[in-house]
Amino acid sequence: MPKYLVMASYTAEGVKGVQSAGGASRREAVAEMVEGMGGQLESFYFGFGEHDAYVIADLPDNASAAAVTLAVNAAGGATSRTVVLLTPDEVDKAAGMSVAYRPPGS
Repeated sequence: MPKYLVMASYTAEGVKGVQSAGGASRREAVAEMVEGMGGQLESFYFGFGEHDAYVIADLPDNASAAAVTLAVNAAGGATSRTVVLLTPDEVDKAAGMSVAYRPPGS
């Protein structure tokens, strides 16, 4: 199953929700959402900096990951970005592929 990194930044409304219900409730809500899409939550962390929450999840496919991102962004409590994560074996496979490419201007 593909693995995704979701980075979320809370809005003021979202921060108030975390303050009132706690961080563990956010993790539970995200786990329920991911499991409802047929996936599994690997990890959920809060952090300082550009993003407030970092989630690693296995999801069935890119459409499921996109649906999760759309739902989070539409709800208004946070904005999120999703990154597809690749294993070293997947990168090795890609590195071994022959690609016909002509750069711009050539």
